[in-house]
Amino acid sequence: MRRARPKKTRTPPPKKPPFDLRVFLETAGVARQIVKFRRAEKIYSQGDPARGVKYIQEGGVKLSVISEAGKEAVVAILGPGDFFGEGCLAGHPVCMGTATAIVPTSILLIEKDEMMRVLRTEHALSDRFISHMLTRNIRVEEDLVDQLFNSSEKRLARSLLLLARYGQEDQPHGVLPKVS
Repeated sequence: MRRARPKKTRTPPPKKPPFDLRVFLETAGVARQIVKFRRAEKIYSQGDPARGVKYIQEGGVKLSVISEAGKEAVVAILGPGDFFGEGCLAGHPVCMGTATAIVPTSILLIEKDEMMRVLRTEHALSDRFISHMLTRNIRVEEDLVDQLFNSSEKRLARSLLLLARYGQEDQPHGVLPKVS
């Protein structure tokens, strides 16, 4: 008498939990770490190897470049929710400028390969990152036009309004960096 073989039931592989952008940007992981910096501490220097993207969790960062003659130019003042160091994604082997904490700052360091992987697979992060980059590009263009066509008084007024985040939905930051 032949015995019937029990049917093998195939169990589906466990479902991957949905991607949570907030958790990704607020926690450390395999290829990301949270690093805290003191006021005036360098995050990276011009010419350092470009290894990954940085995300400001809290605090503030000054991006600057130094000319061969030693003159420093501040390129941007960034705050919580901003990305920087994205040049590595475009193939830049070294940092084009210097990033310095202007207040005690917490940064999420995301390795280049991890950022590339997540940008390809997680639309929530890629949408936010692209939006950030487009907004920053528009701001750089506005700054250039401001520099070329406005008086120093108008440029100062605009800079102060931008630092105070005037007209933006979020509340102004209570700390302004030293401006010379």
